[in-house]
Amino acid sequence: MMLQETATLANGVTIPRLGLGTWFIDDKDVVPAVREALRLGYRHVDTAPAYRNERGVGRAVRDSGLPREEVFVTSKVDAGAKTHGAARDGIDASLRQTGLDHLDLVLVHSPTPWRAFGGTERYLEENQEVWRALEEALAAGKVRATGLSNFEVADVDNILGGCSVAPMVNQVLAHIGNTPHELIRSCQDRGILVEAYSPVAHDELLGNQQVARVAERYAVSVPQLCVRYCLQLGLVPLPKSADPDHLRENAEVDFTISDEDMDLLRGVEPLTDYGDHRALTIYGGHRDVRSLLALARGALRSRLRPTRAR
Repeated sequence: MMLQETATLANGVTIPRLGLGTWFIDDKDVVPAVREALRLGYRHVDTAPAYRNERGVGRAVRDSGLPREEVFVTSKVDAGAKTHGAARDGIDASLRQTGLDHLDLVLVHSPTPWRAFGGTERYLEENQEVWRALEEALAAGKVRATGLSNFEVADVDNILGGCSVAPMVNQVLAHIGNTPHELIRSCQDRGILVEAYSPVAHDELLGNQQVARVAERYAVSVPQLCVRYCLQLGLVPLPKSADPDHLRENAEVDFTISDEDMDLLRGVEPLTDYGDHRALTIYGGHRDVRSLLALARGALRSRLRPTRAR
């Protein structure tokens, strides 16, 4: 089963090749969601301070009855923490929030604060200071692996140019219709594993007829095709759901997309409209992370069907 497959990071730490995203799952709702995912066999859970659900994720992991070493937990240094001290304190805060004695992976959530996302200022010196705090947390045993999120090639180059320990992961937006192939190749060539969040583009790919036709050829759903596409690119996808049926379906991806169909999916027209999520900073919109989170949560609650992937 896909849930049993792992990849090996540059420092030898193993990471499950399929994870559970928890973006926009409230703290109270994330406990049963993670609990059910772990029951189904998921062993990789992704959270962040910005998601405001670290406490619930930690509770579900602690209460699962599983040995701590069997569950891979990722959190992040907040995008606005751009000093060594702020990053150090943020890691400690995540440990307190989750109630775990260590985190398996900590990522720098963004190369810039959300208010500056997409701008020209790259915060190069600041990110090197943040990275130094992650290296110290790694050496202290607080984290087992360290990485980046939303970092472009130049941002990765900056870290590599001043680090003692190279990043092991870069978590980026990647899905059919929006796949940063150059960034992925650059990271993979340097031994950096790439994780894919929003593998189903916040459900916006569900209405794409071209993608649906390919899914029909394999007798799978569009979300399953999207997850498999990321896996065959060598990525670690992080589909998000709190629905038990969707959790199960997202993990049933033990099929192979042909080379011809992979080429077809790589050529799908770029997705430019993320529907209710168009205001999110990562999609080029809103600059206030607190407001955008509230906006998107409200939009999600108003939808009739449960969301599958972040």
